[in-house]
Amino acid sequence: MKIDLNSDMGEGFGPYRLCDDEAMMKIVSSANIACGFHGGDPDTMARMVRLAKANGVSVGAHPGLPDRLGFGRREMPFQADELRQQMLYQLGALTAISGAERVRVSHISFHAAMGNMISRDPVLADLMMDAIGTVVPNLIVFAMPDSEIERAAKRAGLRTHALFLADRAYDSDGHLVARGLPGALVKEENAVRERVRQFLLHGTIETIEGVTIAMPARSILVHSDTPGALELARLVRSEIEATGSTIAPVDEIVG
Repeated sequence: MKIDLNSDMGEGFGPYRLCDDEAMMKIVSSANIACGFHGGDPDTMARMVRLAKANGVSVGAHPGLPDRLGFGRREMPFQADELRQQMLYQLGALTAISGAERVRVSHISFHAAMGNMISRDPVLADLMMDAIGTVVPNLIVFAMPDSEIERAAKRAGLRTHALFLADRAYDSDGHLVARGLPGALVKEENAVRERVRQFLLHGTIETIEGVTIAMPARSILVHSDTPGALELARLVRSEIEATGSTIAPVDEIVG
């Protein structure tokens, strides 16, 4: 089975970096590149695109809210059309920078609060997906399984790619446990290995309540800002290979 291993990357700016992007790019198969709002800047974006090209990694846009100080994790009271323009602005920036490097943007993955706001609002989700479909009709949309983003993308005729977050806990409804709550971040190596192995072999995960639920995903996400992210990504990759699966970029998996 082909599995995509992706990470949110290029989320620093100027001289500030969150992780070793060069090393991470040698581990993952798809990169979600910050587009200048919650993180990233033109030079960082170009550097990430070039790294992805050199390593055969798929390039994706990772738009977020214009909130560097809060790292795009604080919701802000924007109107739906404002959020639409913010998303298009960021997607357009990465598309232009990638195009200059003769690299195609294959997918989009929403960051933190922007993604949460879209997931809660079917009308906003449809607005965003229709805009994406108009500008880049062949774009793949990364989403949590059975989420409003996934459903809206399918309504808009866009391809989707379901995510499993190896370093985050889930509740029995299949939702992520909110950051800041006990157990929300999964950091212990053996726990991550067991989660990834269960997902790969059985298509299920164990929730924070101890309930086993289905996880119909084909991609594993590792956050680059998680402490020890590089080691975590290596661990996840080793588990994928140990179970006999093959790591592949998203555009090789999604037909």
